[in-house]
Parts: sequence; C-alpha cells; structure tokens
Amino acid sequence: MNLSGATALVTGANRGIGRHLAAQLAERGAKVYATARRPGSIDLPGVEVLRLDVTDPESVAAAAAAAPDVDLLVNNAGISTGTNLIGSGTDAIGRELDTHFWGTLAMVRAFAPVLAANGGGAIVNMLSALSWFSYDGSNAYAVAKAAEWSMTNGIRLELAEQKTLVTGVVLGAADTDMMAGAAYDGPLTDPADVARAVLDGVERGRVEVVVDEWSAHVKASLAADPAEFYGQALG
Repeated sequence: MNLSGATALVTGANRGIGRHLAAQLAERGAKVYATARRPGSIDLPGVEVLRLDVTDPESVAAAAAAAPDVDLLVNNAGISTGTNLIGSGTDAIGRELDTHFWGTLAMVRAFAPVLAANGGGAIVNMLSALSWFSYDGSNAYAVAKAAEWSMTNGIRLELAEQKTLVTGVVLGAADTDMMAGAAYDGPLTDPADVARAVLDGVERGRVEVVVDEWSAHVKASLAADPAEFYGQALG
C-alpha cells in the first residue's frame, strides 16, 4: 500500500505510539484523521482531529460517518489496568476486553464497508507480545490482547475477498506513558521506531510485523514446552 495519498484514521493519536503513527503518516503524504477521547489533547499540526471513544458505539458510528474517505484504519487505542484474573473484581478485566477486543472489533465492523468502498485498503491492529504469553500482574491485558490477536487473524480471512490488508503488529515494551511506573526494568523501544516499522510493514503488504527481538523470542517459544518459557515462575 502506498501511504502517499492515502487517507488514514488513527485511534489513540494523542500520545505514545499513536501520536508517532499519525505524525509519520502525515510526513509520508497521507491525509490523517487523528482521534482521541479528548480531542483537545491532540497537538499535531496538519491532521484532522476527531473525538472517538472506541468503547462507545455511537462515537464509533459518528467517526465512520465523519471519515468516509478512509482507506487505512489504525487501531492503536489501548489501556493497561495492571489487573490479574484471580483475587480482584472483574470490572477492570471487562475494561481491558471492552477496549482491546470489543472496541477494536467495533471499529473494524464500522469501517470495513468504508474500506471496501474505497478499494479495500488496510487495517492495522496494534497487538502485544502479551498476546502470546502471560505475566503476573498483567493477566487481564494478556487475555484481552490474545483475544485481539485471534480476532485479527479472523478478520483477515473475512476481509480477504474485499482485498483489505490486515496487519497485526506485535511488540514488547515501548517507551510510552503506559509503561511509566510499570514494574519493568528491561529495554524500551522508541515509539518512533515502532511507528516506522508499522508503516514500513503496511507499505510492503506484511500481514504481521514483529517489532523487536523479545517478541520474536516469545513467538518462537510457542513451539516448545511452556515450562521452558515460564521456568521459575511455575515454582
């Protein structure tokens, strides 16, 4: 897909990876709808700002109506509640699923006809290495991202007939606000590098972009005994 002359909509474009995606799309010659729940938090020049809450069906429908020329949908909006699956309430687990699974699916369902009318285009779903493994303290996020990964594979098959490229992006930890204060002391990928890898992948027609070595390691481990990956965590 040639991004110069494309029309893209980016969710969660007010900060982190989403902000870099919107900025780099504009730099590559795309028209960009930059969206956030609080549109006033978007300070990028040269973009069209839309209010969008992916968990609100009316907001999703309004965005699809306001952006009928989109041929690239980037589902980047996300949250991290730092919640496990046992020993806590289910509200936070529900918020994770509402945002990453149901919210992303709502965006795809709303924009699939738009993409079809504009020649097929592409969808990018920003996933996580936690789609493929679990981490004590972030298990609700892992469940939601695993569901989003499986959904990404499903919609890729369902939208193939209308010639829509569906790209799943898998990455580990990036240097964003979401990671601030997290119990993690490993390397952090520059979000500008993440955005560059994503857009390069779309232009090359990639169905999957594995951004970093950690994500590649996690993917390779899936063919082995889980005890080898989780090691001491299993006691």
